[in-house]
Amino acid sequence: MSTDKNDGENGSVLARTAREAVIYAVLLSAAVGIYLIIHYYGERIPMPTRPAAQLGLVGGPATGHDADVMLHVLIALSLIVAVARVGGIVFHFLRQPAVIGEIVAGIMLGPSLLGYVWPSAFNYLLPPMVAPFLDVLAQLGIILYMFLVGLELDPRAVAKNGQAAVAISHASIVVPFLLGTALALVLYPEIAAQGIPFTGFSLFMGISMSVTAFPVLSRILTDLGYNKTPLGTTVLTCAAVDDVTAWCLLAVVVGVVEARGTGSIITIVMAITYIILMIVLVRPTMVRLSLHQEGRERLTQGIIAIVFILLLISALTTELIGIHAMFGAFAIGAIIPSDSKMAHEMTDRLEDVLVVLLLPTFFALTGLRTRIGLVSGQEAWIMCGLTILVASVGKFGGSFIAARLTGMKSRDASTLGVLMNTRGLAELIVLNIGLQLRVLNPKVFAMLVVMSLVTTLATSPILYLIRRDELNAMRTEQGAFPVAWFQRAIFKHVELRRRGALSKSADSSTGAIEAATQDR
Repeated sequence: MSTDKNDGENGSVLARTAREAVIYAVLLSAAVGIYLIIHYYGERIPMPTRPAAQLGLVGGPATGHDADVMLHVLIALSLIVAVARVGGIVFHFLRQPAVIGEIVAGIMLGPSLLGYVWPSAFNYLLPPMVAPFLDVLAQLGIILYMFLVGLELDPRAVAKNGQAAVAISHASIVVPFLLGTALALVLYPEIAAQGIPFTGFSLFMGISMSVTAFPVLSRILTDLGYNKTPLGTTVLTCAAVDDVTAWCLLAVVVGVVEARGTGSIITIVMAITYIILMIVLVRPTMVRLSLHQEGRERLTQGIIAIVFILLLISALTTELIGIHAMFGAFAIGAIIPSDSKMAHEMTDRLEDVLVVLLLPTFFALTGLRTRIGLVSGQEAWIMCGLTILVASVGKFGGSFIAARLTGMKSRDASTLGVLMNTRGLAELIVLNIGLQLRVLNPKVFAMLVVMSLVTTLATSPILYLIRRDELNAMRTEQGAFPVAWFQRAIFKHVELRRRGALSKSADSSTGAIEAATQDR
């Protein structure tokens, strides 16, 4: 009897797995079919004839002696670190992730604010001669960042939370990706630069709508106390799968754009071969190495040197393949067990330098490349607003619908959809790659940077409105409410209106604001 029961259970599992595989195959085929239709019409749009906008940094010619260059590099780095720290502190006070404040600080140091308000100070503090040095530090920062993202990846957490999280995360990528490529049909003839094929432009528009910033999302959940709840665990799992899938998709897109034609097929084949070799040959070695270090007090410099050598070789390999060095860094981090002593200690040793120096340098470099002034005129801002709308609806809609289909309640599905709209640093990495490949021109780059900031900044306030009852309970239990004072004022205003207790007079509104301020 028990044997028949086990056979029945195994048959049921196999049947369910087969059914899910068929559904995935149908969805994937449908997504590919829809993109091919978009591609068919996009390729028939006449290629833009307007000249490409200048892709270099703002400023005069790069002149000066080596001593002057080093002086300005040190000045620039000091300024970048200081402004990033201040921006992070301010945004932390406003109950936004500190990394968003650092991103905004980097943009403020660029031509959008400092270069516009005080050009002479901008040209002295951040002259063009420092750009190559900042670029090297920024690229190193992204390589190390992707290595740490790989270290934090826990495949067992994905398996534990089941296939529902995988389905939700994939839907949250496919839907915005297709909407982004469809949006390219509208934007391509209007703002694409001369000589840019529709294929590359549409693929980067799609991938820019699809990413989710896992570290930023994790920080938001931790600040709210949701990271240990069942919903928080599901959201983190979805974001982790989204992260991995989006980076793999970006690798394919970069390979297609750089190789073109039949070369893209060779690039993809080489990338797949590389991944197989990493899993079959390198991963067992890293697992044995990490197990060997479990009984030791701390990692030796020799072990750290081995890890860094493998990291750099892996990054070099993917760069030579044509899918960017950061994917090699991510891969070597992903094959190291996330719960090992090696992973934890490597994270502890690298994180401070990365967060304090290297990532702010990347944000500053992004700020130097961002010219908000290029988004000028009613038509440009309408296109920018349309981009924000498509990105938000695609990410929220794909996540919400998939979550509801897997049995999640509407409120929880809405929460998941809002959180998956968090983009932040991941989006900036995608956009900078697109700009370096000259697929995105500075105007499109600026519009997408604005989209990234708006969608990320909107996450916390919208989440507070959706989960206000739980946040009230947290306030009662913990004696604190994890939102900024002005957000509490808005919350009180909305809550009083909902209860019908708010009069239309200005005195009542002022009283709500003052009451919220006293809670600060």
